[in-house]
Amino acid sequence: MARPQLPVGTWGTIRREQVGPNRHRARARFRDYDGVTRDVEAWGASGAAAERALRVKLRDRSTPNRNEINPDMRISRLSELWIDELIAEARLAPQTIDRYRTSIRATILPAVGNLRIQETTVSRLDQFFKTVAATHPGKARAAKAALGQMLGMAVRHDALTSNPVYDVARIRKPRREVQALTVTDLNTVRDAIHRWQTPTTRKPGPRHNTDLADIVDLLLATGARIGELLAVRWQDLDLSSPRPTLTISGTLVNVTGRGLFRQPWTKSEAGYRNIFLPQFAVDTLLRRQRHAEPDTTRPVFHTRTGTWLWPNNVRRQWRNARHETGLGWVTPHTFRKTVATLLDREATTKAAAQQLGHTNESITEEFYIAKAKQAPDVTNVLQVLARQVP
Repeated sequence: MARPQLPVGTWGTIRREQVGPNRHRARARFRDYDGVTRDVEAWGASGAAAERALRVKLRDRSTPNRNEINPDMRISRLSELWIDELIAEARLAPQTIDRYRTSIRATILPAVGNLRIQETTVSRLDQFFKTVAATHPGKARAAKAALGQMLGMAVRHDALTSNPVYDVARIRKPRREVQALTVTDLNTVRDAIHRWQTPTTRKPGPRHNTDLADIVDLLLATGARIGELLAVRWQDLDLSSPRPTLTISGTLVNVTGRGLFRQPWTKSEAGYRNIFLPQFAVDTLLRRQRHAEPDTTRPVFHTRTGTWLWPNNVRRQWRNARHETGLGWVTPHTFRKTVATLLDREATTKAAAQQLGHTNESITEEFYIAKAKQAPDVTNVLQVLARQVP
């Protein structure tokens, strides 16, 4: 019966021999990480000294380098190698990698960063995700997505035989009712913005301009994302055409180390689109154009120094304007849902999806269209079910 082969990274029996006065050698067979078994030897003044030297040599030989993914590597180090791989692939947008970094730093590392890869059992990860999901389901889903890909990398490098994230329980996804604004709500929105932009008393800080009111009008006229709208340049508009249009061709993103900039592509391929503008939007843009610089590469909405307007600043302005309106639930994304709901009711769900730049209608229907409270009047149809008199 053949002798079983040594496992990779291990050695066989250590043999000593004296080869001269105060000259001893210790030898052992070691199976390297390329699968080849080789002789390793060390020398010493005595047999014991030679064996100690050999054991150190074997230990160093069997210890993978810091970048070699193995079962003993900690999750914290694996996360660094995974991020490096994502950057090298250049497959994902920088802001997506930034979101992964945030999830790793804020959620994953504090809880499981010190675990070794071989210690990431299904039960341990299942408990981790459930604990996070109890208060922050969104953070738990983000952590699951990131950790799943990290451990997938470990599987590819044979540090795991299977990915334990695949077998954890599903993270609950709370059902949220889609809310859209009514005409009455929109009147309240515009009145609140008008009061905020024309305060009766002078307050510290920059004077309020008409940007917020115009941004809200354009969000309602297009259904665009806030980052898409703030990335629009004058060259993206055709206001002289019989049917004026706006081309959504990019979005604003904020990436660590680079700051805010215009990304020359949208969230998805379907996001690149031409939108016909209603007359109230054309009027708003023509008014702004009269006071704009002749440079068509400049943004329609910009800071006082001509730089891109931060989406978070617009959100903050709206939060200040909506104070005491009862519309605390309204965000810039609510205007997008309002457009989708109106188009679904007055046109089609497909038209709503195309206007919003969604890849398929199911996203629009599930997350952007407010469901009707009132059932349709089908009494004439149901009447046939009444008892028939012979």
